[in-house]
Amino acid sequence: MKPVILAEKPSQAKAYAEAFTVKSRQKTHIELAQSQLFPHGAIITWGIGHLVELKEPKAYDKKWTRWTLNSLPILPERYEFQVAKGKYAQFQAVKKFILAADVVINACDVDREGSNIFYSIYNQTGARGQTIKRLWINSLEVDEVRKGFSNLHDNRKDLLMYEEAKARQISDWIVGMNGSRLYSLLLKERGVKDVFSIGRVQSPTVYLIYQRQREIETFVSEPFFEIEGTFTAANGTYKGKAKAKEPKRENIRELLAKHNIHPKSPGTITSVEKIDKRTPPPQLHSLSTLQATANRLWKTSPADVLKIMQGLYEKKIVTYPRTDSRHITPSEFTYLADQVSEYQQLINHPFPVESLAPKKRYVDSSKVQEHYAIIPTKKIPSQAVLGRLSNIERNLYEEVVRTTLAMFHTDYLYTETKVTTDVNGLPFFTVGKTERDKGWKALFVRSSAKEQDKDEPSLPPLMLHEPVDSDIGIKEGKTMPPKPYTEGQLIAMMKTCGKLVGDKEETEILKEVEGLGTEATRSGIIETIKRHGYINVTKNIVSITDKGRILSQAIEGNLLASPSMTAKWEAYLRKIGNGEGTQERFLGSIAKFIHSLLEEVPSQLNAKPIDAKLAANVVGKATTRRTSYKAVEVAPCPACKGGTIIARKDFYGCSAYKSGCKQTFPGIFLKKKLTPSQVKLLCTKGKTNVIKGFTANNGQKFDARLALVNGKINLDFIEK
Repeated sequence: MKPVILAEKPSQAKAYAEAFTVKSRQKTHIELAQSQLFPHGAIITWGIGHLVELKEPKAYDKKWTRWTLNSLPILPERYEFQVAKGKYAQFQAVKKFILAADVVINACDVDREGSNIFYSIYNQTGARGQTIKRLWINSLEVDEVRKGFSNLHDNRKDLLMYEEAKARQISDWIVGMNGSRLYSLLLKERGVKDVFSIGRVQSPTVYLIYQRQREIETFVSEPFFEIEGTFTAANGTYKGKAKAKEPKRENIRELLAKHNIHPKSPGTITSVEKIDKRTPPPQLHSLSTLQATANRLWKTSPADVLKIMQGLYEKKIVTYPRTDSRHITPSEFTYLADQVSEYQQLINHPFPVESLAPKKRYVDSSKVQEHYAIIPTKKIPSQAVLGRLSNIERNLYEEVVRTTLAMFHTDYLYTETKVTTDVNGLPFFTVGKTERDKGWKALFVRSSAKEQDKDEPSLPPLMLHEPVDSDIGIKEGKTMPPKPYTEGQLIAMMKTCGKLVGDKEETEILKEVEGLGTEATRSGIIETIKRHGYINVTKNIVSITDKGRILSQAIEGNLLASPSMTAKWEAYLRKIGNGEGTQERFLGSIAKFIHSLLEEVPSQLNAKPIDAKLAANVVGKATTRRTSYKAVEVAPCPACKGGTIIARKDFYGCSAYKSGCKQTFPGIFLKKKLTPSQVKLLCTKGKTNVIKGFTANNGQKFDARLALVNGKINLDFIEK
């Protein structure tokens, strides 16, 4: 009997199929021919992300249909799943294959969500008793795919990851369903008529952004005065500062008078201390470090970085991007070392390799769990392939290649020079540096002046006891407020927010789980709070909205505002994934948390002032926001074959858009509304019947058929 391979999405299934001989391709599956690995052939089918989702509250009890305080809490006795809207046809195909198979291979992404997608689909089919195997790979290259299928894992670890993911999914559902209704209804009583989405990770993230904005707004800038000197020696000029920083100019003047210093008082170099220093190459990239780097250099949003890296992964030129590791194992290091010269040619930057021996800074199996760091695959792309990459794809790929090559390069070498210049008994201090060997930094030529100006200034050759001419003055400055977050800094803040928490125990928990969210979810959280209207991002600067302020003020002082709360939950989720915790205990603690919210929040919120102006702004925006529109299935997608064309309010789009399908149809074409039946004909027959009443640009009316050509609508005129 043929084994069934379940991939997460069509593009992943296609990549697997390329490693074998394909017998046939259908809209719901790919059939593999017989091979040494699959003596009877195999069926590859796929989800479109999640084919199965948790049921809505009203499916459990009619009292949860309407949003009322009296109906809370929403805590079903058992949690049930259903086929996701718009995905029924693909689910039925997957179900048919799984029920007929003896062996089912989980080939979804190797992380807890991949395990969740597989087992939620498998369980929903009602299948029982099949042998389940796990494909465990970090690359979609043909050799790696074949190697992975020849060394399939059992599903013990996979089942634990599923238990962890399911607990996470249900807990987020509980917090979202109860918290969102509770706060929305209570704020409505205070005159704020909008929906306030509450989330285990999104709410503390919004609050941290609000905190930063409040720090900026309440910051009071204060002046300060310093003494700065420009000194001219025999071989050039340099600057120095006295260790004096006073809030009043008079204090500085008194200090200058005490030492009898005037603007041209001569000085003497009393100390020249030189220290040779080195900076090792940077560590390899995890997803968050790559997102932060790309945002800093090219203003690319974290969500776009993840999307682009997923595309490069599916092109088989980078390894799995959703990783929090910055290390690789000896196996990956071996192939990288064997191909150093080829990677150098990719970026047209040859250099002598310092060492081909692995270093613990980069190669450490104990630091690698499900995935290793993001590195280039064995596959060396041709210039033609590189030429087809967009600018940002090329930038990101080269960033990964350069960072990987850096571990074979020499350290960056420089000499730090500390100079003391005495002027009438007042010492002036100068720190500068002289570059001795650019080393690995030669791989990263940044065009941005900001990137290059961060280093300490270089100094001219200076001699001990050398006399210098001076130009001494009082420099006025002022204290500056903290800067708002960029999107890249927000990713870093979510990862390292343990530094922001004062409590030692909470800090340790946050460090243990690396802050808010996971490597794979942080960019999605940012997109979610944008979509809910809590933050704006303008020219890469993140700012809180009026709605975000109201939410933050409402949850202030509550555990929902605390990053440590979600970190403690994440820590326990990891215990479930390691077999040390249980889903029942975790969900029990979530239920207790919901009960405490219901008891405490109404009185807390009543005691808080709600800014009437902010409330009015939020209400105004809420009334102009589009109302929800019930999606209606129209036809199978003619482009990806796996999704379903859905009728939205103003257009028709594929349900598999999150998996990369871009097929859409306009709701109105040449001033004529397209009906679902007309779009269905386009999808299934490629052509509509005659449609009357199109309007040309000149205002003239005409009749025509519509034809679908290469995913685009063309006019097909009637012959007279």
